[in-house]
Amino acid sequence: MPEARVAMRDIAASHNSDLAFLSPGFKPSEVKVLAMDMDSTLINIECIDEIADFTGKKAAVSEITEATMRGEIKDFKESLRRRVALLAGVSADVLESVYKERLRPNPGASELLVGANDGGLYTLLVSGGFTFFTEKLQQELGFKQTQANTLEIIDGKLTGRVVGEIVDGAAKASYLDGACTLMNCHKKNSITMGDGSNDLPMMHGSGISIAYRAKPIVKEKADAAFDRVGLDAALLLIA
Repeated sequence: MPEARVAMRDIAASHNSDLAFLSPGFKPSEVKVLAMDMDSTLINIECIDEIADFTGKKAAVSEITEATMRGEIKDFKESLRRRVALLAGVSADVLESVYKERLRPNPGASELLVGANDGGLYTLLVSGGFTFFTEKLQQELGFKQTQANTLEIIDGKLTGRVVGEIVDGAAKASYLDGACTLMNCHKKNSITMGDGSNDLPMMHGSGISIAYRAKPIVKEKADAAFDRVGLDAALLLIA
């Protein structure tokens, strides 16, 4: 079946179109939760790579990031620890610089959140990135809940460590389950969006899983692949 989906998406691509596969029992009117990834899904960058760029270590960090998102590095927690360790000694001011100078919501982000919130959906931003950015995006775009990793900062500098439990793929799935419990609904009444392998546990079993500009391993398993349309096209699937 995955091979058939790939073939059909190739045909759609030849007509400059994206394609979504909806299960026969899916009911758009019963969707109650929208859960999505941040880096390279909601926004245009991988924040950790851009932080590293300010220190001349982007190549080293990006190499680990890309291998992790492709699924070549299986342990996300260890991958994140390795990357964050390379940021030790970086001024915390760099976080604000990345947010102001490089971070931009991807096309359709604002429209998606307005539509989802107006429609009564519980909107969840769950990220293997950092709370500094998710909290700002929550204020900017109106997510009901955000979850991410907290960078340890001492004397105005990153220590190269994170505080508390790391948000990995399993944690993303758990936070989605919590949101569904809060909304008194099944995971099949949720719509999920991501781009990397650590999003797959969250996406698996949701009503519609959307791969946004995603790695091949994610596109192969998702119900929809958005390679051309904006994030707000998700609203068409639940209209």
